[in-house]
Amino acid sequence: MPIDLKGLVPAPVTPFTRDGDIDIAAIHRLGSWLGSFDGVKGLVVLGHAGEGTFCTADEQVQVIEEYVASTNGRVPVIAGITGEGTKVAVAEARRAVAAGAKAGLIYPSHGWLRFGFQKGAPQDRYKAIYQEAGLDCILFQYPDVTKCSYDLDTQLEIAGQEGVFWTKNGVRNMKRWDTEIPALREAYPDLTILSCHDEYLLHTIMDVDGLLVGYGNIAPELLLELIAAGRAQDWPAAKAVHNRMFPVTQNVYHRGSHMEGTVCLKEALVHRGVLEHATVRSPLLPLAPGAHDEIAAALDKAGLGLARIPATV
Repeated sequence: MPIDLKGLVPAPVTPFTRDGDIDIAAIHRLGSWLGSFDGVKGLVVLGHAGEGTFCTADEQVQVIEEYVASTNGRVPVIAGITGEGTKVAVAEARRAVAAGAKAGLIYPSHGWLRFGFQKGAPQDRYKAIYQEAGLDCILFQYPDVTKCSYDLDTQLEIAGQEGVFWTKNGVRNMKRWDTEIPALREAYPDLTILSCHDEYLLHTIMDVDGLLVGYGNIAPELLLELIAAGRAQDWPAAKAVHNRMFPVTQNVYHRGSHMEGTVCLKEALVHRGVLEHATVRSPLLPLAPGAHDEIAAALDKAGLGLARIPATV
């Protein structure tokens, strides 16, 4: 049976020591805290928020293993699968399975970002990962501005393949969202649909089964309220949560680059007492002076104080 991801699925950052190594103790703090919330259904590691492509193969395995250990295996860990070629991605998926991952978030081959993809190539990537590595797959829809944003027919074909049980949609084109999500829902009623629109949560929350977001690192309490409002189709409640979160959204996701959001997440986790510092790896860079104070003020305004990290860590 596939794992149940109907709810909040945070995409945790990868903490590093000040020397740049994987920070195991910090992984355990963050993973155990996120895993302590009723309604958190999984942790997606090694994605964009997790600086997955900045880690070596051995480090990727270590990150998966330590996040599994952070909740004693109670909360399923999903691994970002980012390898460029299909053979490379299959090998990455096999390592993830051996490390304890219960599913994979399948990134497009990165060459497609610039040049587009051949018809049928994405379907082959998912098929190979599932059949050769035994890893259940999340269909990942990239933004419309890229050349690897899958057309509706490609999404429908992938969603119909063996081993694909969920989709993480980040198309960031509301015309396409409003057209394609109902089509996916009609074709595959059992497909779990997750929004990853960190900066467009209000628009998408009424249509989905949950959220798979980097935002889940820093505001799980409010995101769980937002999901509950969406499930109840309670627009006023959803709008109220959105308004409370909006200063945080602005300070994390309205900056120059969406990748900069990863640095912001780490700064926010410092303010919430989960991380001791916000060390990132190149090509990410520290934020400009004053940014930490702006993020901290936004968190305080939203009522997001110190995290209550389980004492068993």
